[in-house]
Amino acid sequence: SVLPSPAPPGLPDRFRMFRSREWEVLERSLNILQASDFYWGPLSVGEAHAKLQREPVGTYLVRDSSQGNCLFSLSVRMPTGPVSLRISFQEGYFRLKNWFSDCVVRLLELVVAGTRNNPLHFDEMGGTPLV
Repeated sequence: SVLPSPAPPGLPDRFRMFRSREWEVLERSLNILQASDFYWGPLSVGEAHAKLQREPVGTYLVRDSSQGNCLFSLSVRMPTGPVSLRISFQEGYFRLKNWFSDCVVRLLELVVAGTRNNPLHFDEMGGTPLV
């Protein structure tokens, strides 16, 4: 499930400098993400985890990453509690583990479909697979 978003529209001003193609990819992806109901914008990891703690396992949200080298984070309610995973942006593609796309929403669709048969394992999740 998805935790609905209160994120306001508009491009954040915190992004580093990008090549024009990267900026076009980022801007298009951010507009699509802002139209979704799971983007929360500048939400801290603590706030994200507090919101997810009360939600069913599998509930997720996307928020701005607090790490300077990542643009977004995916926060997910796991059986052991909430975890946050960084979504990197390199050479015009958003990446999460072995998946990549030029759109954050499409990346999440790929991850959801792909983990149904092949769960992801992240160190941050203490061995609990992401399905």
